[in-house]
Amino acid sequence: MKRFALSTATLALMLAGCAVGPDFHTPAPPVTASFTRNATPAATAAPSGTGGGAQHFVAASTAPRAWWTQFGSPALDQLVDAALAASPTLDSARAKLVQARENYNAQAGATLFPSIDARLSGARQKVDPASFGISSVPNPPPFTLYDASVSVSYVFDVFGANRRALEATLAQVDYTAYELEAARLSVAGNVVSAAVRRASLRRQIELTHQLIDAQSRQLSIMEKRLAAGGVADVDVRSQRTLLAQTRASLPPLATQLAQTDHQLAILLGVEPSSTQYAAQLDALSLDTLKLPDTVALTLPSTLARERPDIRAAEALLHQASANVGVATANLYPQISLSAGAGTERTRVADLLDGLNVWNIGLGITQPLFRGGELHAKKRGSEAALNAAFADYRQTVLQALQQVADTLRALENDALELQSRNDAAREAQANATTAYARYAAGGVSEFNLIDAQRTALQTSLDRTRAQADRLADTAALYQALGGAALPEKTAQ
Repeated sequence: MKRFALSTATLALMLAGCAVGPDFHTPAPPVTASFTRNATPAATAAPSGTGGGAQHFVAASTAPRAWWTQFGSPALDQLVDAALAASPTLDSARAKLVQARENYNAQAGATLFPSIDARLSGARQKVDPASFGISSVPNPPPFTLYDASVSVSYVFDVFGANRRALEATLAQVDYTAYELEAARLSVAGNVVSAAVRRASLRRQIELTHQLIDAQSRQLSIMEKRLAAGGVADVDVRSQRTLLAQTRASLPPLATQLAQTDHQLAILLGVEPSSTQYAAQLDALSLDTLKLPDTVALTLPSTLARERPDIRAAEALLHQASANVGVATANLYPQISLSAGAGTERTRVADLLDGLNVWNIGLGITQPLFRGGELHAKKRGSEAALNAAFADYRQTVLQALQQVADTLRALENDALELQSRNDAAREAQANATTAYARYAAGGVSEFNLIDAQRTALQTSLDRTRAQADRLADTAALYQALGGAALPEKTAQ
Protein backbone atom coordinates (compact mmCIF):
# COMPACT_ATOMS: atom_id res chain seq x y z
CA MET A 1 0.00 0.00 0.00
CA LYS A 2 2.83 2.38 0.91
CA ARG A 3 4.63 1.62 -2.36
CA PHE A 4 1.44 2.30 -4.28
CA ALA A 5 0.92 5.68 -2.59
CA LEU A 6 4.54 6.68 -3.13
CA SER A 7 4.39 5.74 -6.81
CA THR A 8 1.21 7.77 -7.24
CA ALA A 9 2.73 10.83 -5.59
CA THR A 10 5.87 10.54 -7.72
CA LEU A 11 3.79 10.34 -10.90
CA ALA A 12 1.81 13.39 -9.85
CA LEU A 13 4.95 15.39 -9.20
CA MET A 14 6.34 14.40 -12.60
CA LEU A 15 3.19 15.68 -14.24
CA ALA A 16 2.99 18.82 -12.10
CA GLY A 17 4.78 20.90 -14.70
CA CYS A 18 2.07 20.24 -17.28
CA ALA A 19 -0.66 22.89 -17.37
CA VAL A 20 -3.09 22.86 -20.27
CA GLY A 21 -4.41 26.04 -21.82
CA PRO A 22 -2.64 29.06 -23.33
CA ASP A 23 0.39 30.59 -21.61
CA PHE A 24 -0.15 34.31 -21.26
CA HIS A 25 2.16 36.76 -23.03
CA THR A 26 1.93 40.54 -22.71
CA PRO A 27 0.45 41.99 -25.94
CA ALA A 28 2.86 43.82 -28.19
CA PRO A 29 2.92 47.58 -27.57
CA PRO A 30 1.95 50.09 -30.29
CA VAL A 31 4.63 50.30 -32.96
CA THR A 32 3.90 53.89 -33.95
CA ALA A 33 6.41 56.50 -32.84
CA SER A 34 3.96 59.40 -32.83
CA PHE A 35 0.65 60.09 -31.13
CA THR A 36 -0.70 62.29 -33.94
CA ARG A 37 -0.87 62.03 -37.71
CA ASN A 38 1.34 65.05 -38.14
CA ALA A 39 4.56 65.21 -36.18
CA THR A 40 4.31 66.98 -32.84
CA PRO A 41 6.22 70.30 -33.02
CA ALA A 42 9.17 70.77 -30.72
CA ALA A 43 7.47 73.75 -29.10
CA THR A 44 4.20 75.64 -29.08
CA ALA A 45 3.70 79.30 -29.88
CA ALA A 46 5.07 81.71 -27.28
CA PRO A 47 2.39 84.19 -26.20
CA SER A 48 3.53 86.96 -23.90
CA GLY A 49 2.13 87.90 -20.52
CA THR A 50 1.23 85.81 -17.48
CA GLY A 51 0.82 82.16 -18.37
CA GLY A 52 2.55 82.78 -21.70
CA GLY A 53 5.80 81.50 -23.12
CA ALA A 54 6.45 78.48 -25.30
CA GLN A 55 6.02 74.94 -24.09
CA HIS A 56 8.74 72.56 -25.27
CA PHE A 57 8.02 68.87 -25.78
CA VAL A 58 11.03 66.71 -24.92
CA ALA A 59 11.39 62.97 -25.30
CA ALA A 60 11.39 61.02 -22.04
CA SER A 61 11.79 57.36 -21.16
CA THR A 62 9.10 57.52 -18.45
CA ALA A 63 6.25 59.83 -17.55
CA PRO A 64 7.09 62.15 -14.65
CA ARG A 65 5.97 61.27 -11.15
CA ALA A 66 4.24 63.84 -8.96
CA TRP A 67 3.78 65.91 -12.13
CA TRP A 68 1.56 68.47 -10.38
CA THR A 69 4.62 69.89 -8.61
CA GLN A 70 5.70 71.33 -11.96
CA PHE A 71 2.98 73.99 -11.64
CA GLY A 72 5.08 75.61 -8.91
CA SER A 73 2.26 76.10 -6.40
CA PRO A 74 2.87 74.95 -2.80
CA ALA A 75 -0.85 75.30 -2.11
CA LEU A 76 -1.67 72.96 -5.01
CA ASP A 77 0.95 70.45 -3.83
CA GLN A 78 -0.59 70.42 -0.35
CA LEU A 79 -4.07 69.85 -1.74
CA VAL A 80 -2.98 66.94 -3.93
CA ASP A 81 -1.01 65.33 -1.10
CA ALA A 82 -4.00 65.70 1.23
CA ALA A 83 -6.34 64.13 -1.34
CA LEU A 84 -4.00 61.18 -1.92
CA ALA A 85 -3.91 60.58 1.83
CA ALA A 86 -7.57 61.08 2.71
CA SER A 87 -9.74 60.43 -0.36
CA PRO A 88 -12.50 57.87 0.40
CA THR A 89 -12.15 56.62 -3.17
CA LEU A 90 -8.55 55.65 -2.49
CA ASP A 91 -9.42 54.15 0.90
CA SER A 92 -11.92 51.91 -0.88
CA ALA A 93 -9.40 50.94 -3.57
CA ARG A 94 -6.77 50.10 -0.93
CA ALA A 95 -9.23 47.90 0.96
CA LYS A 96 -10.20 46.09 -2.26
CA LEU A 97 -6.52 45.40 -2.95
CA VAL A 98 -6.09 43.86 0.53
CA GLN A 99 -9.22 41.79 -0.08
CA ALA A 100 -7.90 40.54 -3.44
CA ARG A 101 -4.56 39.57 -1.90
CA GLU A 102 -6.20 37.68 0.94
CA ASN A 103 -8.50 35.89 -1.49
CA TYR A 104 -5.41 34.75 -3.38
CA ASN A 105 -3.73 33.63 -0.16
CA ALA A 106 -6.81 31.66 0.83
CA GLN A 107 -7.08 29.97 -2.56
CA ALA A 108 -3.34 29.22 -2.66
CA GLY A 109 -3.47 27.62 0.78
CA ALA A 110 -6.48 25.52 -0.19
CA THR A 111 -5.06 24.21 -3.47
CA LEU A 112 -1.27 24.05 -3.13
CA PHE A 113 -1.18 22.14 0.15
CA PRO A 114 -2.97 19.06 1.49
CA SER A 115 -6.01 19.53 3.68
CA ILE A 116 -5.43 18.12 7.17
CA ASP A 117 -8.30 17.92 9.63
CA ALA A 118 -8.51 16.55 13.16
CA ARG A 119 -11.76 15.13 14.46
CA LEU A 120 -12.90 14.16 17.93
CA SER A 121 -16.37 12.84 18.55
CA GLY A 122 -18.43 10.72 20.88
CA ALA A 123 -21.61 8.83 20.13
CA ARG A 124 -24.00 6.85 22.30
CA GLN A 125 -24.71 3.50 20.60
CA LYS A 126 -26.56 0.23 21.15
CA VAL A 127 -25.99 -2.98 19.24
CA ASP A 128 -28.73 -5.61 18.87
CA PRO A 129 -27.13 -9.02 18.06
CA ALA A 130 -30.51 -10.36 16.98
CA SER A 131 -30.42 -8.06 13.96
CA PHE A 132 -27.36 -10.00 12.77
CA GLY A 133 -29.08 -13.38 13.29
CA ILE A 134 -27.43 -14.01 16.64
CA SER A 135 -30.22 -14.75 19.09
CA SER A 136 -28.30 -16.74 21.69
CA VAL A 137 -26.23 -13.80 22.87
CA PRO A 138 -27.82 -11.49 25.40
CA ASN A 139 -28.28 -7.87 24.37
CA PRO A 140 -25.37 -5.73 25.61
CA PRO A 141 -26.23 -2.47 27.31
CA PRO A 142 -25.81 0.87 25.48
CA PHE A 143 -22.27 2.18 25.32
CA THR A 144 -20.41 5.33 24.27
CA LEU A 145 -17.96 5.12 21.34
CA TYR A 146 -15.23 7.76 21.26
CA ASP A 147 -13.48 8.55 17.97
CA ALA A 148 -10.25 10.57 17.51
CA SER A 149 -8.84 10.79 13.99
CA VAL A 150 -6.72 12.80 11.59
CA SER A 151 -7.58 12.89 7.88
CA VAL A 152 -5.50 14.10 4.95
CA SER A 153 -6.72 14.81 1.44
CA TYR A 154 -5.01 16.24 -1.62
CA VAL A 155 -6.01 16.74 -5.23
CA PHE A 156 -3.09 16.32 -7.61
CA ASP A 157 -2.92 19.19 -10.08
CA VAL A 158 -1.91 16.94 -12.97
CA PHE A 159 -3.34 19.09 -15.76
CA GLY A 160 -2.90 22.46 -14.07
CA ALA A 161 -6.51 23.35 -13.23
CA ASN A 162 -5.53 24.61 -9.78
CA ARG A 163 -2.49 26.46 -11.04
CA ARG A 164 -4.49 28.14 -13.78
CA ALA A 165 -7.15 29.10 -11.24
CA LEU A 166 -4.45 30.58 -9.01
CA GLU A 167 -3.01 32.37 -12.02
CA ALA A 168 -6.43 33.90 -12.69
CA THR A 169 -6.77 34.98 -9.06
CA LEU A 170 -3.29 36.52 -9.06
CA ALA A 171 -4.23 38.41 -12.23
CA GLN A 172 -7.22 39.76 -10.31
CA VAL A 173 -4.81 40.98 -7.63
CA ASP A 174 -2.77 42.74 -10.33
CA TYR A 175 -5.95 44.28 -11.72
CA THR A 176 -6.94 45.62 -8.31
CA ALA A 177 -3.44 47.05 -7.77
CA TYR A 178 -3.57 48.87 -11.10
CA GLU A 179 -7.07 50.09 -10.30
CA LEU A 180 -5.66 51.65 -7.13
CA GLU A 181 -2.90 53.29 -9.16
CA ALA A 182 -5.45 54.55 -11.68
CA ALA A 183 -7.59 55.93 -8.87
CA ARG A 184 -4.61 57.81 -7.42
CA LEU A 185 -3.83 59.26 -10.83
CA SER A 186 -7.47 60.23 -11.29
CA VAL A 187 -7.71 61.87 -7.87
CA ALA A 188 -4.54 63.89 -8.45
CA GLY A 189 -5.74 64.94 -11.91
CA ASN A 190 -9.17 65.91 -10.62
CA VAL A 191 -7.67 68.04 -7.84
CA VAL A 192 -5.41 69.88 -10.28
CA SER A 193 -8.22 70.37 -12.79
CA ALA A 194 -10.59 71.65 -10.08
CA ALA A 195 -7.87 73.95 -8.68
CA VAL A 196 -7.27 75.51 -12.10
CA ARG A 197 -11.00 75.89 -12.67
CA ARG A 198 -11.41 77.50 -9.26
CA ALA A 199 -8.62 80.00 -9.90
CA SER A 200 -10.11 80.83 -13.30
CA LEU A 201 -13.63 81.29 -11.90
CA ARG A 202 -12.40 83.58 -9.14
CA ARG A 203 -10.63 85.75 -11.70
CA GLN A 204 -13.66 85.73 -14.02
CA ILE A 205 -15.96 86.79 -11.16
CA GLU A 206 -13.57 89.60 -10.22
CA LEU A 207 -13.40 90.88 -13.79
CA THR A 208 -17.16 90.52 -14.24
CA HIS A 209 -17.76 92.70 -11.18
CA GLN A 210 -15.45 95.32 -12.67
CA LEU A 211 -17.27 95.02 -15.99
CA ILE A 212 -20.65 95.50 -14.26
CA ASP A 213 -19.29 98.55 -12.50
CA ALA A 214 -18.08 100.06 -15.80
CA GLN A 215 -21.38 99.36 -17.56
CA SER A 216 -23.32 100.80 -14.60
CA ARG A 217 -21.36 104.04 -14.84
CA GLN A 218 -22.01 104.13 -18.58
CA LEU A 219 -25.72 103.63 -17.96
CA SER A 220 -25.75 106.43 -15.39
CA ILE A 221 -24.16 108.81 -17.90
CA MET A 222 -26.60 107.79 -20.64
CA GLU A 223 -29.61 108.27 -18.35
CA LYS A 224 -28.41 111.81 -17.59
CA ARG A 225 -27.99 112.43 -21.33
CA LEU A 226 -31.47 111.04 -21.95
CA ALA A 227 -32.91 113.48 -19.42
CA ALA A 228 -31.10 116.29 -21.21
CA GLY A 229 -32.27 115.06 -24.62
CA GLY A 230 -28.79 114.08 -25.72
CA VAL A 231 -29.45 110.43 -26.57
CA ALA A 232 -32.39 108.37 -27.74
CA ASP A 233 -34.38 106.16 -25.42
CA VAL A 234 -33.48 103.09 -27.51
CA ASP A 235 -29.79 103.63 -26.76
CA VAL A 236 -30.45 103.73 -23.03
CA ARG A 237 -32.52 100.58 -23.23
CA SER A 238 -29.74 98.84 -25.15
CA GLN A 239 -27.29 99.79 -22.40
CA ARG A 240 -29.66 98.50 -19.74
CA THR A 241 -30.00 95.24 -21.65
CA LEU A 242 -26.21 94.90 -21.87
CA LEU A 243 -25.85 95.54 -18.13
CA ALA A 244 -28.59 93.04 -17.29
CA GLN A 245 -26.93 90.40 -19.47
CA THR A 246 -23.59 90.94 -17.78
CA ARG A 247 -25.21 90.74 -14.35
CA ALA A 248 -26.96 87.53 -15.42
CA SER A 249 -23.57 85.93 -16.19
CA LEU A 250 -22.44 86.40 -12.57
CA PRO A 251 -24.73 83.88 -10.75
CA PRO A 252 -23.72 80.94 -12.99
CA LEU A 253 -20.06 81.76 -12.32
CA ALA A 254 -20.75 81.85 -8.58
CA THR A 255 -22.59 78.51 -8.85
CA GLN A 256 -19.68 76.93 -10.70
CA LEU A 257 -17.25 78.25 -8.09
CA ALA A 258 -19.33 76.78 -5.25
CA GLN A 259 -19.62 73.44 -7.07
CA THR A 260 -15.87 73.38 -7.64
CA ASP A 261 -15.27 74.02 -3.93
CA HIS A 262 -17.66 71.19 -3.08
CA GLN A 263 -15.91 68.85 -5.52
CA LEU A 264 -12.53 69.67 -4.01
CA ALA A 265 -13.88 69.01 -0.52
CA ILE A 266 -15.06 65.54 -1.53
CA LEU A 267 -11.72 64.79 -3.19
CA LEU A 268 -10.00 65.88 0.03
CA GLY A 269 -12.23 63.63 2.12
CA VAL A 270 -14.00 66.41 4.04
CA GLU A 271 -17.53 67.78 4.12
CA PRO A 272 -18.44 70.58 1.66
CA SER A 273 -18.94 72.87 4.67
CA SER A 274 -15.42 72.25 5.99
CA THR A 275 -12.93 75.14 6.16
CA GLN A 276 -9.95 72.88 6.79
CA TYR A 277 -8.25 73.76 3.49
CA ALA A 278 -9.51 77.33 3.16
CA ALA A 279 -5.98 78.77 3.32
CA GLN A 280 -4.71 76.58 0.47
CA LEU A 281 -7.78 77.32 -1.65
CA ASP A 282 -7.49 81.06 -1.12
CA ALA A 283 -3.82 80.90 -2.12
CA LEU A 284 -4.72 79.49 -5.53
CA SER A 285 -4.77 81.99 -8.38
CA LEU A 286 -3.93 81.90 -12.06
CA ASP A 287 -0.92 84.11 -11.41
CA THR A 288 0.52 81.67 -8.83
CA LEU A 289 0.09 78.64 -11.09
CA LYS A 290 3.21 78.39 -13.23
CA LEU A 291 2.83 76.93 -16.70
CA PRO A 292 5.45 74.15 -17.17
CA ASP A 293 7.70 75.30 -20.01
CA THR A 294 9.07 71.80 -20.60
CA VAL A 295 6.73 68.84 -20.98
CA ALA A 296 8.09 65.29 -20.96
CA LEU A 297 6.57 63.22 -23.77
CA THR A 298 6.96 59.46 -23.84
CA LEU A 299 6.51 57.05 -26.74
CA PRO A 300 3.23 55.20 -27.32
CA SER A 301 4.99 51.95 -26.41
CA THR A 302 5.94 53.46 -23.05
CA LEU A 303 2.37 54.63 -22.56
CA ALA A 304 1.17 51.03 -22.84
CA ARG A 305 3.57 50.01 -20.07
CA GLU A 306 2.84 52.89 -17.71
CA ARG A 307 -0.84 53.84 -17.93
CA PRO A 308 -2.57 52.04 -15.07
CA ASP A 309 -5.84 51.60 -16.94
CA ILE A 310 -3.97 49.81 -19.75
CA ARG A 311 -2.16 47.61 -17.24
CA ALA A 312 -5.50 46.88 -15.57
CA ALA A 313 -6.97 45.82 -18.92
CA GLU A 314 -3.90 43.65 -19.45
CA ALA A 315 -4.48 41.98 -16.08
CA LEU A 316 -8.07 41.19 -17.06
CA LEU A 317 -6.74 39.72 -20.31
CA HIS A 318 -4.34 37.58 -18.29
CA GLN A 319 -7.20 36.42 -16.08
CA ALA A 320 -9.29 35.46 -19.10
CA SER A 321 -6.35 33.51 -20.54
CA ALA A 322 -5.93 31.57 -17.29
CA ASN A 323 -9.66 30.82 -17.19
CA VAL A 324 -9.34 29.10 -20.57
CA GLY A 325 -6.73 26.83 -18.96
CA VAL A 326 -9.10 26.05 -16.07
CA ALA A 327 -11.94 25.16 -18.44
CA THR A 328 -9.60 22.99 -20.53
CA ALA A 329 -8.19 21.16 -17.51
CA ASN A 330 -11.70 20.33 -16.33
CA LEU A 331 -12.06 18.08 -19.39
CA TYR A 332 -9.30 15.78 -18.11
CA PRO A 333 -9.18 13.30 -15.21
CA GLN A 334 -8.85 14.51 -11.64
CA ILE A 335 -6.68 12.47 -9.29
CA SER A 336 -7.11 12.73 -5.55
CA LEU A 337 -5.50 11.03 -2.58
CA SER A 338 -7.03 10.67 0.87
CA ALA A 339 -5.78 9.05 4.03
CA GLY A 340 -6.78 8.92 7.65
CA ALA A 341 -5.75 7.36 10.91
CA GLY A 342 -7.40 7.32 14.28
CA THR A 343 -8.63 5.41 17.24
CA GLU A 344 -12.05 4.28 18.37
CA ARG A 345 -12.51 3.37 22.03
CA THR A 346 -15.30 2.97 24.47
CA ARG A 347 -13.40 4.94 27.07
CA VAL A 348 -11.83 8.37 26.68
CA ALA A 349 -8.83 7.29 28.69
CA ASP A 350 -8.05 4.59 26.12
CA LEU A 351 -7.87 6.96 23.10
CA LEU A 352 -4.12 7.35 23.46
CA ASP A 353 -3.40 3.62 23.68
CA GLY A 354 -2.80 3.36 19.93
CA LEU A 355 -4.32 3.53 16.46
CA ASN A 356 -6.88 0.94 15.56
CA VAL A 357 -8.51 2.58 12.53
CA TRP A 358 -6.80 3.77 9.33
CA ASN A 359 -7.64 4.23 5.67
CA ILE A 360 -5.93 5.28 2.47
CA GLY A 361 -7.54 5.85 -0.89
CA LEU A 362 -6.80 6.99 -4.40
CA GLY A 363 -9.54 8.43 -6.61
CA ILE A 364 -9.63 9.18 -10.31
CA THR A 365 -12.57 11.07 -11.79
CA GLN A 366 -12.97 11.35 -15.54
CA PRO A 367 -15.95 13.30 -16.87
CA LEU A 368 -17.78 11.13 -19.38
CA PHE A 369 -21.08 12.85 -20.06
CA ARG A 370 -22.14 16.29 -18.85
CA GLY A 371 -24.58 17.22 -21.60
CA GLY A 372 -21.93 19.36 -23.33
CA GLU A 373 -21.44 21.50 -20.22
CA LEU A 374 -17.65 21.33 -20.01
CA HIS A 375 -17.03 21.92 -23.72
CA ALA A 376 -19.50 24.82 -23.69
CA LYS A 377 -17.67 26.37 -20.74
CA LYS A 378 -14.39 26.01 -22.60
CA ARG A 379 -15.82 27.72 -25.67
CA GLY A 380 -17.29 30.41 -23.45
CA SER A 381 -13.94 31.05 -21.78
CA GLU A 382 -12.29 31.34 -25.19
CA ALA A 383 -14.92 33.89 -26.23
CA ALA A 384 -14.28 35.78 -22.99
CA LEU A 385 -10.58 35.82 -23.85
CA ASN A 386 -11.34 37.31 -27.26
CA ALA A 387 -13.55 39.94 -25.64
CA ALA A 388 -10.84 40.80 -23.09
CA PHE A 389 -8.31 41.24 -25.89
CA ALA A 390 -10.69 43.54 -27.76
CA ASP A 391 -11.27 45.54 -24.56
CA TYR A 392 -7.51 45.80 -24.08
CA ARG A 393 -7.02 47.12 -27.62
CA GLN A 394 -9.86 49.61 -27.11
CA THR A 395 -8.25 50.86 -23.89
CA VAL A 396 -4.92 51.36 -25.66
CA LEU A 397 -6.55 53.21 -28.55
CA GLN A 398 -8.49 55.48 -26.21
CA ALA A 399 -5.30 56.27 -24.30
CA LEU A 400 -3.55 57.19 -27.55
CA GLN A 401 -6.53 59.37 -28.49
CA GLN A 402 -6.43 61.22 -25.16
CA VAL A 403 -2.75 62.04 -25.58
CA ALA A 404 -3.26 63.09 -29.20
CA ASP A 405 -6.22 65.29 -28.24
CA THR A 406 -4.33 67.08 -25.48
CA LEU A 407 -1.24 67.59 -27.64
CA ARG A 408 -3.29 69.29 -30.33
CA ALA A 409 -5.21 71.23 -27.66
CA LEU A 410 -1.95 72.58 -26.20
CA GLU A 411 -0.79 73.73 -29.63
CA ASN A 412 -4.07 75.56 -30.22
CA ASP A 413 -4.26 76.84 -26.63
CA ALA A 414 -0.98 78.66 -27.19
CA LEU A 415 -2.26 80.18 -30.43
CA GLU A 416 -5.52 81.24 -28.82
CA LEU A 417 -3.76 82.76 -25.81
CA GLN A 418 -1.45 84.62 -28.19
CA SER A 419 -4.45 86.11 -30.00
CA ARG A 420 -6.30 86.85 -26.76
CA ASN A 421 -3.16 88.45 -25.39
CA ASP A 422 -2.80 90.63 -28.50
CA ALA A 423 -6.43 91.71 -28.18
CA ALA A 424 -6.04 92.45 -24.46
CA ARG A 425 -2.84 94.41 -25.07
CA GLU A 426 -4.44 96.53 -27.79
CA ALA A 427 -7.55 97.10 -25.69
CA GLN A 428 -5.46 98.17 -22.71
CA ALA A 429 -3.41 100.48 -24.89
CA ASN A 430 -6.63 101.99 -26.22
CA ALA A 431 -7.90 102.47 -22.64
CA THR A 432 -4.62 104.17 -21.68
CA THR A 433 -4.90 106.48 -24.69
CA ALA A 434 -8.53 107.22 -23.89
CA TYR A 435 -7.61 108.15 -20.32
CA ALA A 436 -4.93 110.54 -21.56
CA ARG A 437 -7.36 112.12 -24.01
CA TYR A 438 -10.04 112.33 -21.32
CA ALA A 439 -7.60 114.08 -19.00
CA ALA A 440 -6.87 116.54 -21.81
CA GLY A 441 -10.56 117.02 -22.54
CA GLY A 442 -10.42 115.23 -25.89
CA VAL A 443 -13.01 112.52 -25.16
CA SER A 444 -15.99 112.17 -22.88
CA GLU A 445 -16.13 110.14 -19.69
CA PHE A 446 -18.50 107.76 -21.47
CA ASN A 447 -15.91 107.02 -24.17
CA LEU A 448 -13.25 106.50 -21.49
CA ILE A 449 -15.43 104.02 -19.63
CA ASP A 450 -16.25 102.27 -22.90
CA ALA A 451 -12.55 101.78 -23.61
CA GLN A 452 -12.06 100.45 -20.08
CA ARG A 453 -15.02 98.11 -20.54
CA THR A 454 -13.54 96.71 -23.73
CA ALA A 455 -10.22 96.14 -21.97
CA LEU A 456 -12.00 94.27 -19.16
CA GLN A 457 -13.86 92.07 -21.66
CA THR A 458 -10.65 91.12 -23.46
CA SER A 459 -9.02 90.38 -20.08
CA LEU A 460 -11.94 88.09 -19.29
CA ASP A 461 -11.43 86.22 -22.56
CA ARG A 462 -7.70 85.99 -21.90
CA THR A 463 -8.34 84.53 -18.44
CA ARG A 464 -10.32 81.66 -19.93
CA ALA A 465 -7.60 80.96 -22.50
CA GLN A 466 -4.90 81.01 -19.81
CA ALA A 467 -6.87 78.56 -17.66
CA ASP A 468 -7.48 76.27 -20.63
CA ARG A 469 -3.74 76.06 -21.24
CA LEU A 470 -3.05 75.09 -17.64
CA ALA A 471 -5.89 72.55 -17.57
CA ASP A 472 -4.83 70.92 -20.84
CA THR A 473 -1.25 70.64 -19.61
CA ALA A 474 -2.50 68.77 -16.54
CA ALA A 475 -4.68 66.61 -18.81
CA LEU A 476 -1.63 65.69 -20.90
CA TYR A 477 0.34 64.60 -17.84
CA GLN A 478 -2.61 62.52 -16.69
CA ALA A 479 -3.12 61.01 -20.16
CA LEU A 480 0.53 59.96 -20.25
CA GLY A 481 -0.01 58.00 -17.06
CA GLY A 482 2.20 60.17 -14.89
CA ALA A 483 2.10 58.25 -11.65
CA ALA A 484 1.75 59.56 -8.14
CA LEU A 485 4.60 58.96 -5.75
CA PRO A 486 4.56 55.51 -4.09
CA GLU A 487 2.46 54.99 -1.00
CA LYS A 488 4.31 56.13 2.13
CA THR A 489 2.97 53.28 4.20
CA ALA A 490 2.33 49.70 3.19
CA GLN A 491 -1.30 48.94 2.79
